[in-house]
Parts: sequence; C-alpha cells; structure tokens
Amino acid sequence: MGKELDFYGNIHHPDIRMLNDMDEVVYDKEWLRSQDNIELYYMYRDLSKNESDHKIIVGNSLRYDITIIPPAMLGDEYVKTAGHYHPPVPGHHVSYAELYQVLKGEAIYLLQKAEGERIVDVIVCKAKEGDLVLVPPDYGHITINASDKTLKMANWVCRDFSSLYEPIRKLFGGAYYLLKSGFVKNPDYPQVPEIRSVKAKDYPEAGLFCGKDMYGLVNDIGKLRFLTSPQDYPAIFKKAIFTE
Repeated sequence: MGKELDFYGNIHHPDIRMLNDMDEVVYDKEWLRSQDNIELYYMYRDLSKNESDHKIIVGNSLRYDITIIPPAMLGDEYVKTAGHYHPPVPGHHVSYAELYQVLKGEAIYLLQKAEGERIVDVIVCKAKEGDLVLVPPDYGHITINASDKTLKMANWVCRDFSSLYEPIRKLFGGAYYLLKSGFVKNPDYPQVPEIRSVKAKDYPEAGLFCGKDMYGLVNDIGKLRFLTSPQDYPAIFKKAIFTE
C-alpha cells in the first residue's frame, strides 16, 4: 500500500504506528518477542479539502483525520489501535467526545468507561462502510480490524487536547482483547463487566446519517459543537450508548 493519501487532490503523509509502539498493549507477548518492528497502521491528521475549509475547521476548534488499518494478526489477536482516553473539558467533569465514520472496510469499536480504578461499562459496536460511531465523554476506545479487508475510517474531534494513552498502556490493553476465538477479558483489570453491544446509528439532530459523508458538515459545522462542548449535549451521548 502506498503511504500517501490523496484527499481532494491534496497529498498527505502519515504518522505511522509501529509494532514497537504497541509493546504494552498486545495480548500475545510470546509472538511479540519474535517479531521485527513492522508498520501496523497509518494516521493522517488535520485534513481539509481546501484552505477555506481548513480555516472553518480550525476556527471551530475541530480536526478531521483519516486512519488506515490494513488487515493483520498480532499473533492470536486481531490488529487494533493503541487505544486512548480523552481529558476533561476545562472547568467541567466530562471529557471530550469523538465521532467516527467507516469509509471502507469494517471496524469493531471497543468502548470502556472507567470510574476511578473500576471499569463500569464496556460496549462493542460493529460498523460497516458508511456507519457512524459516536464515542461519548469518559469512554476510552480502541478500534479493531477483524476483517480481511483494509479499514479506512475518519474522525471528527476537538483539536484542543492531547489523547491519554497511559491509562490503557499501564493495564496492558483494553478491558478485552479480540482473539480468533472471540473476546477475552484482560486479566490485568481487577474487574470488568460483560460486553454490551450497540448498533451504529444516525444522529439527525446533528445532521449525521449513516451512509452520508460526515466531512460535509464542514459546511454546517456548528452541528459538531457537541464535540467541543460535550457538557451541553447529554442527550446525544445517551443515545450513543443506548442498546436498541
């Protein structure tokens, strides 16, 4: 696969996540010790169609990214992102949210909510091309490619913070690993609840519909304010974790 991404005629080079960057979070440590430091996935950050769009995006404290994850096995485990949480919004007790859309392939999103040292909720959302997945405040999240196709996904997120990787690294991964045999609990977590499943869904109140390219909201960007001021939008996040 070529590393360059053509986004509306603009060529972008990726940040590359290497296997050694994932040392702490890979399930199969024996396999890991036998491997070279291979490339796993590719992150293209702060994309825009043109300078006018970029000014709108930056002016609203947002960022649009694309991540490409080729199919692979990490020993017994399906390839995944490193996983992270978001910090709290200054002056509030909720963290920033993030919105994903699968552009090609299939994704499994593992979301986990921590209260202190305890994980109190674990959600899995399976998403296909065009599907939207909203990560609510206070949920760490990991994306897994358990298919034989390359996963290409986009995200909208507030640009005013840095993601927190350490909480997942220190426990050697998420609350669950996805192996060929299915999900298994991470024994380094003292206690984890059973997985709940939710479906990808539309958010018409924000102009978001599965199958409709969410980059188009650059032309109505105020509808993405729930990403920069999540404390004002509890209803949309309640919907995100609702089991239908």
